[in-house]
Amino acid sequence: MVFKRRDKRPIWRAVADFVWPRTGWGRAIRYIKHRIWRLPDPPHRIARGVFAGIFVTFSPFFGLHFLLAAALSRLMRGNIVASLLATFVGNPLTFIFIAAISLKTGHFILGRPPPAEVDKGFFELFVGATADLIGNIFAIFTPAEAEWGDWINFYHEVFFPYMVGGIIPGLVAGLIGYYLSLPVIQAYQNRRKGRLTAKLKELKKKAAVKADARKKQE
Repeated sequence: MVFKRRDKRPIWRAVADFVWPRTGWGRAIRYIKHRIWRLPDPPHRIARGVFAGIFVTFSPFFGLHFLLAAALSRLMRGNIVASLLATFVGNPLTFIFIAAISLKTGHFILGRPPPAEVDKGFFELFVGATADLIGNIFAIFTPAEAEWGDWINFYHEVFFPYMVGGIIPGLVAGLIGYYLSLPVIQAYQNRRKGRLTAKLKELKKKAAVKADARKKQE
């Protein structure tokens, strides 16, 4: 199992490691990169998985990126593990830039004035939509009436533009990831095959020497 851990982490530790890994994001990214290179699959399948994972990070379906990346990779006949690893392109250091690009692109496509920045208004809309959702869940079990005003505002001002606007930059970033990773994976696998072939020849040579030595002793 690629993601299985020997030691089970408490929830607070898992959340803290996601926001800032104990080894730092630089080392975490290098680890993911080497994991992708070492996957036992043809380079083009791994690169398709990389495309799927990066593309999905530009969608507003937070919490579902793993599932969406796996589904898209399967549809493209890519490597599913590579797609899951590639979703880490979207992380606490990059999400603010991904959100800004996707929102501005979405507002431009929809013919609306683009937001100046992902500022306080964005987070107020998000908080308001979350409060509506939580309140409406409680309303199922109480006499209170469901309120969807803030949720509707969030959908029209943030979610829908984000969803529409994430397609183009997601495609561009995914293609960049595909064409950058493909030759690197090919070169890595070729080097590895060369080392394994050389090691196999060395083992055969040693076995032949031992066989000759036994014959001479006999």
